[in-house]
Amino acid sequence: MSTGSAVPPFIPTATYRVQLNHRFTFKAAAQLIPYLHELGITDLYCSPYFKAVPGSMHGYDVVDPTRLNPELGSEADYQELVAALRRHGMGQVLDVVANHMGITPQATNEWWRDMLENGPSSPYASFFDIDWDPVKADLKDKVLLPILGDHYGVVLENQELELAYERGAFIVRYYEHSLPIAPKSSVMILAHRLEELFQEASANSPHVMELQSIITALRHLPSRQERSPELVEERYREKEIIKARLAALYDGSPTIRHHLDENVRLINGNRGDVHSFDLLDQILNDQAYRLAYWRVAAEEINYRRFFDINELAAIRMEDPAVFEESHALLFRLLKEGAVTGLRIDHVDGLYDPADYLSKLQAWARSTLPESPQAHDRPLYVVVEKILGVNEELPANWLVYGTSGYEFLALVNSLFVARANERAFDSIYAQFTKQASSFEELSYQCKQLIMESSMASELNVLGHQLDRLSEQDRRSRDFTLNSLTHAIREIIACFPVYRTYMTGGEFGVLDRDRVFIWQAVTRAKRRNPTVSRQVFDFVRDLLLRPVDPAEPALGERLRFVTKFQQTTSPVTAKGVEDTAFYRYHRFISLNEVGSDPHVFGTPPFLVHQQLKTRQERWPAALSATSTHDTKRSEDVRARLNALSEVPKPWKERVSRWKKLNKRWKTIVDDEPVPGAQDEYLLYQTLLGAWPLERPSEDQYAVLIGRIQGYMIKALKEAKLHTSWISPNREYEEAVSQFVANILDRTESDPFLSDFLPFQDRLAQYGLYNSLSQLLFKVAAPGVPDFYQGTELWDFSLVDPDNRRPVDFSERMDTLRTLRNAVGTPPGRVDLVRELLRTRADGRIKLYVTAEGLRCRRAHADLFREGTYIPLEPSGEQHEHVFAFARSHAGQSALAVIPRLLTQLIPDPHAPPLGETVWGNTQLLLPQLDGMRRFRNVLTGAILTAHAEQDHSALPVGRIFEDLPVALLVSEDR
Repeated sequence: MSTGSAVPPFIPTATYRVQLNHRFTFKAAAQLIPYLHELGITDLYCSPYFKAVPGSMHGYDVVDPTRLNPELGSEADYQELVAALRRHGMGQVLDVVANHMGITPQATNEWWRDMLENGPSSPYASFFDIDWDPVKADLKDKVLLPILGDHYGVVLENQELELAYERGAFIVRYYEHSLPIAPKSSVMILAHRLEELFQEASANSPHVMELQSIITALRHLPSRQERSPELVEERYREKEIIKARLAALYDGSPTIRHHLDENVRLINGNRGDVHSFDLLDQILNDQAYRLAYWRVAAEEINYRRFFDINELAAIRMEDPAVFEESHALLFRLLKEGAVTGLRIDHVDGLYDPADYLSKLQAWARSTLPESPQAHDRPLYVVVEKILGVNEELPANWLVYGTSGYEFLALVNSLFVARANERAFDSIYAQFTKQASSFEELSYQCKQLIMESSMASELNVLGHQLDRLSEQDRRSRDFTLNSLTHAIREIIACFPVYRTYMTGGEFGVLDRDRVFIWQAVTRAKRRNPTVSRQVFDFVRDLLLRPVDPAEPALGERLRFVTKFQQTTSPVTAKGVEDTAFYRYHRFISLNEVGSDPHVFGTPPFLVHQQLKTRQERWPAALSATSTHDTKRSEDVRARLNALSEVPKPWKERVSRWKKLNKRWKTIVDDEPVPGAQDEYLLYQTLLGAWPLERPSEDQYAVLIGRIQGYMIKALKEAKLHTSWISPNREYEEAVSQFVANILDRTESDPFLSDFLPFQDRLAQYGLYNSLSQLLFKVAAPGVPDFYQGTELWDFSLVDPDNRRPVDFSERMDTLRTLRNAVGTPPGRVDLVRELLRTRADGRIKLYVTAEGLRCRRAHADLFREGTYIPLEPSGEQHEHVFAFARSHAGQSALAVIPRLLTQLIPDPHAPPLGETVWGNTQLLLPQLDGMRRFRNVLTGAILTAHAEQDHSALPVGRIFEDLPVALLVSEDR
């Protein structure tokens, strides 16, 4: 199999992301392969497909990484998919969840369950990132399980916790939860009322004697605190023997069965008799877990989670045993060639990403057939990593780049009118009365996350730091409160997601040193009344070089690690999942990997960044829509047109506010929705509105989607309602407001004004969409396509962007287009028809397919080709962006329009021909040896003419039939 190289690594030419679940299985994916191949895709890019929580629609809640997810099909079904890929010479990139596992009750995670039963002595106790000696002494050698719907005592005395016998052991049930009772704790159940059993059946009864023998054996089991391998092995061997003996006794003796069933009934207590629950309470307190009210998780939880999600427990991938066992199936698939590349999810959650990535490549170097031994990256790996402004991937990461968020931000910003930033600032401030900058809002939201959902992590960091400060006479007078405050302020001021200091061979990277200094400097500036020495102490602790003679080196490195693994989720939850839903100046910029306060990027900087991308990360993914994006590529492309028309936007949004005031509801003495939510709603409607008038059923679905999105946005903002403390009245008032303003059963002045304005933006948005599509296909990097986006897609954040895709429609459309593509004159007629009927989406599918076929046919040119910025000249030069890729005597030119609202007052008339573009030309200074080009989208042949010292192409000719162009040199 080859997807671009004769030997590993298999570098994709173009990837297509699919979301596998019980609705879209291995079989369904296999049936899609011929279509994707015809589309020009070289690699299927799959969501995680190891065994996950039943019903999972995404696969990130893996419960067993050693098995395929049975909901997706059998091993035979999977092999059918692999065979289909091989038949078409395609590879497979797999999304790998390396940081955490699902521990929800709907699916048994055997590793987690074993840990719950056996505590620190479990071989899986070290698999999970659990603090067995936490700040709260009562939790020593226990893990906090915040699963209860009320306080523990209330739940217990309401008989919601139910002891039960199950196959030679005992469990406690709490609704869908089933938790193991430790073997030694079973003695309290088995020995309860033993004297009564002697009276009922002789103590010399063989069955009674067997029960007594079982009790004795349980009492002599090694403790779960034991760590020695011999005692742990003995405990595991003996407890399983005892379980089998108890099961045989229970099944074979009605007397014993009745005795145990009655014990269980009595231990479960009687409602109203508080003392009847004492023994069950004692049994539960004897477990390696402590049941707790779910609201205490934020402050007391002692296992690291994926962000603040209690049902996703972090694993210690730095442990060789964890790495080996959790990758057994993955390595098998890689060795077999079923999987040819990896996307590592949430790489920032790992203890040491560089070490993890090195281990992957080392395995590949030693195992993969034909792997080039000298190659430091024999395996194609990209990482999900959100880069801050001016942040680069660490140089010691053995990867091919990221999954593409920074590319998304770059291409998106090209279509935002930078000159209108102040106008949008003014409109936003007037409408919402929002005074805070995005930087200030992010700071506040990070503080909120640290005070609420991640207070436990900050509490642990504070105590770790306090212990370290006590070891030096110069810092021992720093108080716990002052140290914890300093940590909180530094994290709130952190300019990136995290740093990567581990005490390893690379020491402190220069980039990390800069980020730490920036964060501490900002924290000092915000806290002029706090001693600067406290902040300097934290900074120096983080940046101190490793000295083996340092007395508390291990403890300091544990603090540094915990600090780094905290900054990332605080930033993600504080910025992406809170600030992005509070700051609505221009929501196209509120995107994963983007900085909302950066209002557009000038073309020369875009060229600069693309040139750097080709030099450093030519095989990184180039994404425009993903399963994680807040809005689809086409929604953003449409909203970007809004950035060009501040005056009409101000007039419209002010008018809509007045027209819709009558639909607001008073909640807590305030009109709902508030100004922020209303401003978000109008932009959302502009972006997500369908291109053609929906039927009644389609319209009802649209209203439901908008309502669902607004409720999610409100909860994420955490101002009027939230996931943990929902305000139903506020949510219902917003939902009703949406329904009222969109009611088209009667004359609606809002819709009458909204729809014409929306339609104009939608037309401009289509041109922007085609431009960013061609940009992605031709630019440095591997173009990545999210399922279904080869046709127009106006989806919002998940779950809206996870809706089922109609692949039959796409297959039929591509087949029809293929049959219609003929000679160049016929192709021009087809292109003109597709442009005229652009609302049906065929034009987007056509550009995708023709662009990818060209890229696949000239794989070396696009993978290795030098990036050359091309400068337009003439009266409309600011509306053109172009670049060339040149390699081995051949070139390809990508030419796209931008900022079209001033160029074509009527967006229904496409920006074509010399009447629109006038004397605008594209200069080709570095391509003087090439004068003849073929437009792969239209078939037209263009010949460059001499222009001063260079050759040039008239933009009016380039955009004669289609407002985007991909030109390939024909001089050879």
